[in-house]
Amino acid sequence: MPTLNQMLRAYADALTPWAKAAARRMLEDVNARNLQDWRQMSATLSEELRRKVLRAPVGQVTEELLALQVDLIKSIPLDAAQRVQRLTLEGLEDSTRASTIAREILRTSEVSKARATLIARTEVSRAAMTLTQARAEVVGSVGYIWRTSGDGDVRDSHKAMANKFVRWDEPPTLDGMQGHAGCLPNCRCFSEPVLPE
Repeated sequence: MPTLNQMLRAYADALTPWAKAAARRMLEDVNARNLQDWRQMSATLSEELRRKVLRAPVGQVTEELLALQVDLIKSIPLDAAQRVQRLTLEGLEDSTRASTIAREILRTSEVSKARATLIARTEVSRAAMTLTQARAEVVGSVGYIWRTSGDGDVRDSHKAMANKFVRWDEPPTLDGMQGHAGCLPNCRCFSEPVLPE
């Protein structure tokens, strides 16, 4: 067990350069799409607001998102190591057959894949929302209208937020978690910034 945990921890550490590069590529892509959306919207804005949006300081926001995403990517093998260790210890305590423990340990890759998918989905959405917020605040926006994807998979708590005004500095708490539209796990909601007159 210590050897497996040590190997997974070393693997998590070895992921750092790759995780930074992968997260940076994702953030650059999301930022480019977000900026394009703002350019389209700013076509109807005044020239001064357009300049502010295009020059919005998103560097610090991007670096904070990058650090968060690297930590999340690196957590996948560490979570796998903890799961294997927990399964083994529980099996020893419960006198579970080795073959049963082995089957559950083999399922760890499925669990890790599901977690990776959740992280990717959530972090792309969080990045888009955070960049939208940074650009909206530069032009004087104090909040947004919460929009849902409008389909049957929208959670009840998110349906209740639909079309409500939310201040940037007061993210709501839904299902025990605090966050803006698109920033909660598997949230497909989005913000529609309310811009000053």
